[in-house]
Amino acid sequence: MEQILNLEPNAVWKYFHEITQVPRPSKKEGKVIRYLEDFATKHGLPLKKDGAGNILITKKATQGYEDRPVVVLQSHVDMVCEKNSDVVHDFENDPIKTVVDGEWLRANGTTLGADNGIGMAVELAILASDDIAHGTLECLFTVDEETGLTGANALKEGFMTGKILLNLDSEDEGELFIGCAGGKNTVATFVYEPQPAPDTMLYFRIAISGLKGGHSGSDIHHGLGNANKIMVRFLYRLKAKFDFVLSELKGGNLHNAIAREASSVIGVMADDREPIRVLLNHFTADIENELKRVDPDVQISMETVEKPDFHVGNDLSDRLINSLLACPHGVMAMSHDMPGLVETSTNLASVKMEAGNRIVVCTSQRSSIESAKNAVADQVAATFRLAGAEVVHGEGYPGWAPNPDSKILIAAQETYCKLFGKEPKIKAIHAGLECGLFLEKYPWLDMISFGPTLRDVHSPSERIRIDTVQLWWTHLLELLKNIPL
Repeated sequence: MEQILNLEPNAVWKYFHEITQVPRPSKKEGKVIRYLEDFATKHGLPLKKDGAGNILITKKATQGYEDRPVVVLQSHVDMVCEKNSDVVHDFENDPIKTVVDGEWLRANGTTLGADNGIGMAVELAILASDDIAHGTLECLFTVDEETGLTGANALKEGFMTGKILLNLDSEDEGELFIGCAGGKNTVATFVYEPQPAPDTMLYFRIAISGLKGGHSGSDIHHGLGNANKIMVRFLYRLKAKFDFVLSELKGGNLHNAIAREASSVIGVMADDREPIRVLLNHFTADIENELKRVDPDVQISMETVEKPDFHVGNDLSDRLINSLLACPHGVMAMSHDMPGLVETSTNLASVKMEAGNRIVVCTSQRSSIESAKNAVADQVAATFRLAGAEVVHGEGYPGWAPNPDSKILIAAQETYCKLFGKEPKIKAIHAGLECGLFLEKYPWLDMISFGPTLRDVHSPSERIRIDTVQLWWTHLLELLKNIPL
């Protein structure tokens, strides 16, 4: 605690520390909503709350800035809750433990929640201040961004009045984002008839761990290992050489995170045990070689377990393994309009065994082109339907088309250049921001998204580069003084 409170800008880090002490999983944001309500009461600021739980706190213009257009500062209150398997942490009740690690701030084995807690902290620091120049501000705090953009989708016309919106949910200081991808989830469900696990077999757990994971949008182009894909590669190779039964298969957690861990429980004939260990050793060497530059800490293990009660049946096992291997994952197309930008991608996010003898596979698709997003979602759906699964698509959310003539973009460029003597980079992001949904309700909005430098969000390696928070804060305050009329 003392370490984080000694960082600059002090006001921002003070509020970020407070936020880390308030549990705020997606869809369970009640505690952080009460925190915001208490904050508004303490500072005598008007607060509105809608039916979804979105919060709007308003602050009057400082003297001399009354003629400035109303500006909306926006962040989301929920966080991705991921932890390493050896860490004991209850995200619904426990505070996040932060660690200053050189030039970075990280958490102790869990996600940090800087996505988007640092945006919240900046808003609160400005709302609490008495010496920052700005026009009228509407600070919008949305709920459930991470699992479906629910808060932004539920936002009603008239809840806010600003014509300019500064989204505080980007991850690279010195970059101004003016567009984002739309997204869609595709979920496949297999139903199996449990079969008694044979007494004549030996049972083993295959586990994959040590992968970085990361954001399924902004990190998808790095070629990181996906634990689900690695697991089914091995099971497919195993199936080609040995008879085995599959009792358990699970991996990944959230639709917007690249799977870091996966495990399976298999039954094999006693005579096959050692040949299978040899096969796994060769397979592990292949994976380590493939990922040595991007995910060098991957680990694959095999250990004996007690005989389970059942296996899923050979037919279902074959269909499941074949379809998971065939399911695409990663970058599908690069943008022709913005060099270096991923246009379309898909993520094999999670495989879970659920009640009712169901195996549920969750995938997510993203694209800056609506038709391409739907096309890759259909490709994923067709893969699983061929294997006999029931497939449904989520409603999805729209992208945000870039506007290079934006007035707030020009002002942000000019202020950044004036402060730091260099031009910021103008980009679009291959991730879902709430901006596309805001435009549906408020089509006149002029928007940019910017933030400090974060890395490995949505994973326990999430961290924020400390010095970039000061740079971002300085830029934001200068921009508030120079909002275009």
